[in-house]
Amino acid sequence: MKKRTPVSKIMTSDVITLNQTNGLETAEMLFKQNKIRHIPVVNGNTIIGMLSYTDLLRISFADAVNESEQDIDTVVYGMFTIEQVMAKNLVSVTSSTTIKEVAEILSKKEFHALPVVDDGKLKGIVTTTDLINYLLGQF
Repeated sequence: MKKRTPVSKIMTSDVITLNQTNGLETAEMLFKQNKIRHIPVVNGNTIIGMLSYTDLLRISFADAVNESEQDIDTVVYGMFTIEQVMAKNLVSVTSSTTIKEVAEILSKKEFHALPVVDDGKLKGIVTTTDLINYLLGQF
């Protein structure tokens, strides 16, 4: 395994994004259609937050009905905006950050995705799944 491999080798660069004016219904649709769990929230090319599928589950009543249920109770969507639900104090990395450094960050934090930002612009996203797939490819 190469120790200095940059995260740009494993990150998703064709990133699906939302902006703060989108509705939570749009977010749920994007999560399900694309089979993803994290969506950066942007203003132009600048990332302002990160929304996870878990964030939607937290504001719904789905877990009160059935813990194995994957459907979200969309009644609550009208009560919240993306800006209210998204994570705002983000940790980000640059495209030259090493995969090892990304692994260290993700192993110590309680989140599973990092935006990749160069010169203030969103360039990609790297997730724990990307990291695991990379590590599996090393064997």
